[in-house]
Parts: sequence; structure tokens; C-alpha cells
Amino acid sequence: MQRKWIAILDFGSQYTQLIAQRVRAQQVYSEILRFDTAAEVLRAKKPDGIILSGGPDSISVKGALLCDPALFELGIPVLGICYGMQLMAKMLGGTVNPGETQAYGFERVAAVHGARLFVGITLDFDVWMSHGDSVDVLPPGFKVCARSLECPIVAMRDEARNFYGLQFHPEVAYTQNGDKVLRNFLSSVCGCTGNWKLSTWADTTVEALKQQIGDERVILGLSGGVDSVVAAVLLHKAIGERLHCLFVDSGLLRFNEVRQVEERLRTKLGITLNIVPAAERFYTALTGVTDPEEKRHIIGREFIEVFAEEAKKFGNCKFLAQGTIYSDIADGVCLSKDPAQVVHAIGLPDEVKADFEIVEPLRDLFKDEVRAVGRVLGIDDELIDRQPFSWPGLAIRISGEVTAENVQLLQQIDVRVKAEMRKLAMYKDIWKCFAILLPVKALGIRDSKRTYERVCVVRCVDNADGRAVDWTRVPYDTLNRISNRIVNEVPGINRVLFDITSKPPATVEWE
Repeated sequence: MQRKWIAILDFGSQYTQLIAQRVRAQQVYSEILRFDTAAEVLRAKKPDGIILSGGPDSISVKGALLCDPALFELGIPVLGICYGMQLMAKMLGGTVNPGETQAYGFERVAAVHGARLFVGITLDFDVWMSHGDSVDVLPPGFKVCARSLECPIVAMRDEARNFYGLQFHPEVAYTQNGDKVLRNFLSSVCGCTGNWKLSTWADTTVEALKQQIGDERVILGLSGGVDSVVAAVLLHKAIGERLHCLFVDSGLLRFNEVRQVEERLRTKLGITLNIVPAAERFYTALTGVTDPEEKRHIIGREFIEVFAEEAKKFGNCKFLAQGTIYSDIADGVCLSKDPAQVVHAIGLPDEVKADFEIVEPLRDLFKDEVRAVGRVLGIDDELIDRQPFSWPGLAIRISGEVTAENVQLLQQIDVRVKAEMRKLAMYKDIWKCFAILLPVKALGIRDSKRTYERVCVVRCVDNADGRAVDWTRVPYDTLNRISNRIVNEVPGINRVLFDITSKPPATVEWE
């Protein structure tokens, strides 16, 4: 059976990857493509439906991002979301004008009875709006299928051509019935039956890896995180002992992380693991450095150099494996994104990769899908559910100079934060909880004597749908235990703060 799938054209929306994830949650494969992908390319790729994403710009300004007009002549169903709806309306002969005020937040809408997108849904429901422009005049052949007090055309339809537009965001968790709206488009309009299942994806991928690699050997740079471990297990199932994992101990890892990674991979999973002790090298390179960007640059450079040096010891390896996941690839799809907003990432330079053929077994999966595959492969929940950890490690959680002493101090603080947070039933729903060490001292009292000791910050955040990040409402009793344990058990700390800032305007990490 040919796999049915949906093409998503990215116009720079912060929610584009979320659209792809919501589609895949319906067991329909989705792929993010550039906003200007040619109609002939789409015709050749044969998607069963096309979704035009939202975007941060106005369709009315000079230089607005446009899709290939010919895609509307392919006979493929199209769903435009927010900017995508405005784009569709304007390109097909409608009128789009700036609203008097920007609509951002919840809005109550009323859907038209019988509209295919709203079948099986209560016709009055709350949606999440985020737009400035709005469709004032429908294109020929379209009808209104939802409206609100503030917006007379919330949704539009041309059911003869299977074209639909939504001014709201069905992919955002705040929208009621959003998944049902997407499901109606996928199943009723596009005829997608939901035959993309991760339970069979793992077996198919292992067989594909066997074919790709043959009798050759593979080097994998392993970080100990979910992505690299799942990639390692897939490769190990495919080629066994011909997989060589390199694990660089930078000295910037979490408490006991080296031992835990070694135990899981080498002992529990039987995977060959080569640990490279490089802590002193990293500490030396970071001596006297306090600027966050310079820290990242140095750490990235040292990782690359250490890996390149170690990789040369496996001269007979033809392939280099990477734990690249789909979000890493999708982030670079739309060139409209401001380069200054690109998330920091580390990658091997071309001169290193030139010596190998690249293997990326997870390049089609999002993070939640990687976790699901990990469970299919039998990896224990403690590893699969572990919280994300940025590649610069604890260096970006130490404001100021990174030294061995500061790293050890932060490890002791952080392990106590985790120990108390794990006692909460809500822990599994927390995206990240960790500590930050500040380069300042505060006045305190210990044993009836004045002290001037270090200050640390506790940071806990939720990440409901992959983009909007809010601080976690941790119970006061838990915060009290965390504070008491840190100041009583970790020498040199006499004050604990709790960060209650969301993203935006803050970032998750402090550096």
C-alpha cells in the first residue's frame, strides 16, 4: 500500500513544526517543504493534501512570501492556516486587508452546519487567533463556514475544489477541537487512512540501514541523550559490533552522567562504547571566559576537534552516523527566517564529514516520535523520558567563568533539585527542571555568623506544544525542601531563587 502523506509549505510560522506533529499524531506522514516549492515538484512527490502554514508577515506588504500559483491547479486538496488562508484568498481573487487591531488570543467562533471541516464538532467553540490581516472579500467559488463577533470570515471553503482556509490555529493546544478539524481535513477531504505507524517504522528502518551500510563499519558521536541513544540502538540492531560509539566526556555533563551512559549502553544494551576523557582540555580552553557566545564557540570547537582526532583512530570506518531529527532539518526549510533567530546547534564541519558517508536514521522523526520508537526498541523509560540537555552542557548554566569547581558545585545543586522534583506526580509533564549558578554572593547567616556565599537559581518550565514555554507552578512545599537541602547540604550556597519568567520574553536557558 502506498503511504499517504501531507505536504506542509512553511511561511515562517513558529507553529509549522507543530502542524507537522499534529498531522503525524493522526498516523498520517507529513513533510515540511519550502514555501516556494514548485508545483511540478509537488506533482512529482504526489502528496494527498497540502497545508499552507501561518507566518509572521502581512500578505499585503511588498515582498510578501508567495507559493507557486500553479499548485492550486494540481487537483490536490489545500488547507490554508492564518497567513496561509490570507495567501489563498488573495491569490484566488479575494481581498485581504489589515484589521483595525491585531487579534491575538482566544476567540469564540460559530461554524456553519454541514461544513466538512467541522463535522462531528460542537459548532460554537473557542479558538486561538494570532493575526493582523483578515479576509474581507471571499474569492470566487468560496463560502463562509465559520465566523465570530470580531471576524466575519473565520473560515472559508470551496468544497468543489477541496480548498479550505482557517483564520485560527487548529494545531495549537489552546484551540478546542483543533485535532478534530485537522482529522476531518486529513480523512474526509484528503482520504488519508492513517497507515503511518511507528511500530512498523523501526523494523523498516533497521532493514534500510542494513541495505545502506552493507558490511561496512559506522562511527556514531554519542551524547547520551535520547536521540543519539535511539540512533545507536537502531544501528546496533542493523550491524551489531560494527558500530563504534564515541562519547566525549567534556567535564560539563550532569552528575554521574558518564557512568550512567556507560552502564546503559555497554552493560544493558551491549553496544560498543568508546569514552574519551577530555574534561581538562575543555576547562583549559574555557579559562577566563565569561561571554556566553564565546563559551558556546569554544565548546563547539573543542567537541569537533576531539571527535575528529578520535575518528581518525577508526580509519576503516566508511560511515558517520548522526542523531539528526526532523526538527533539526525543518528549522532550515524556510529561508525567510531571520538568521539571528536560528537556534544554536553544533555540527561537524564539511572537512570532517568529507571522509565519511552520512547515516541519519532518525532524520524523519520529531522528538516525541523518537521517544516512541525508543520504547518500541525496549529502551528503559528512565532514559527515554529524561529531560533535554543542551549540547554545551552545564557551561550555559554557569553565569561567569566555567571551572571544574563551579561544575562540581552546580552538579551537587542540580542533583538535589532533580531528587525533590521526581517525587511529584507532575514531574513527567515537566519539560525541564534544573539549576543555574550565579557569579554573585549574598549575605547570609550560618551558625550565628555572617556569611557571603554563592547564589543559585531553580528553573522549571513546561512546554505544552513545542513552542510556548511557561514556568512550572511548583508546590511551595517542594520549593521549600529544595531550598533547605541546597543551603544545608551544598557548601558555599546560602541563597536559592526561583525563576518565574516565561518564554518569551526570557529563554529557557540563561545563556
